[in-house]
Amino acid sequence: MSKETFVTKEMIEEAVKTYPTPFHIYDEKGIRENAQAVKEAFSWNKGFKEYFAVKATPNPYLIQILKEYGCGCDCSSLTELMISKAVGVEGEDIMFSSNETPAEEYAYAAKLGAIINLDDITHIDFLEGILGKLPETMSCRYNPGGVFTMSNGIMDNPGDSKYGFTKEQMFQGFRILKRKGVKNFGIHAFLASNTVTNEYYPLLAKQLFELAVQLKKETGAEIRFINLSGGVGIPYRPDQKGNDIRAIGQGVRKVYEEVLVPAGMGDVAIYAEMGRFMMGPYGALVTKAIHEKHTYKEYIGVDACAVNLMRPAMYGAYHHITVLGKEQEPCGYKYDVVGSLCENNDKFAVDRMLPKIEKGDYLVIHDTGAHGFSMGYNYNGKLKSAELLLKENGDIQLIRRAETPKDYFSTFDGLGIYESLEKEFLG
Repeated sequence: MSKETFVTKEMIEEAVKTYPTPFHIYDEKGIRENAQAVKEAFSWNKGFKEYFAVKATPNPYLIQILKEYGCGCDCSSLTELMISKAVGVEGEDIMFSSNETPAEEYAYAAKLGAIINLDDITHIDFLEGILGKLPETMSCRYNPGGVFTMSNGIMDNPGDSKYGFTKEQMFQGFRILKRKGVKNFGIHAFLASNTVTNEYYPLLAKQLFELAVQLKKETGAEIRFINLSGGVGIPYRPDQKGNDIRAIGQGVRKVYEEVLVPAGMGDVAIYAEMGRFMMGPYGALVTKAIHEKHTYKEYIGVDACAVNLMRPAMYGAYHHITVLGKEQEPCGYKYDVVGSLCENNDKFAVDRMLPKIEKGDYLVIHDTGAHGFSMGYNYNGKLKSAELLLKENGDIQLIRRAETPKDYFSTFDGLGIYESLEKEFLG
């Protein structure tokens, strides 16, 4: 089975005249259509807001597009907060969901007016010590423990997760926060990653809605929002059926009307923090075949490596590969598609059936729009690639330039390493 690409061989051949491979490229049209679909799917809830998970794709150009559809930012670090501010996302349009958080990051989040989502009950006193007085609106992250299951089996194991309050701590924490002057409360939870089922959000919502009713009844807390966080996944494999966000939205609505409305809580806003679903399918890593190797296996060496896309090396994750210009050719050759790192797990595909690949062919590695570029690093002195945007009108825009050796050496302040090598390097 195959997946369609949003770029053609001709587009890439033109693009590489200006921007050499490897690079990540994003599809503006797809991003916009998806953002609109999410907005419509939850339009039944007056206060709904998608806080895009900045960690997934921390690029201001892309976040600006989502902002046009009413999206805020879910941030977890100082620089993510700074990116949000840079694109004009401030105040309660920022959800600060972090863990083991340094004091200066809490202070900056509060300065921006972000909603702070506490990960641990001990952080109540920690935050108060930093700010002097707690904000009027606060959120707490809930971890029910145990194993999270759905009809299709075990989805994840929250009991092994480092995140969140226990159920008992939620009640204790709400009472403490209320006593310290907090007036508006939120509940947040993330129980499973990359779920490709329309069941996940409604099932999570039911747990959180029931908890919210209990919390309000027993603590008197005014619960303003319930944050379903992320976890809505994408079909990385071509034989997987993707999530239907409109069906998910209606599933959440059904539970909302069954649990919250009868409890007199029909004004509670629903929030989400999707990253992968918002951006994943609308990005691709484009790389060129530069070597072939014939030993115990057949290898194709490309000019990208795990620095550009870590997920296959880190998780054994599947990313579909299209050989541009050979979409209709039979997949009659078995390859390992590999990068150049000094690590044997630097493989984009293992024993993958593909068309015959020749040096110079361009490969599109699908679904890298979330947790692709953002997980990059500089092992082996490798440099991060450029990011490009395929505009709706067909133009290609540079939205992040590729790193250079000068960038790599610039953090060795005062040593002049790059300057001393520059003449030799440039001849």
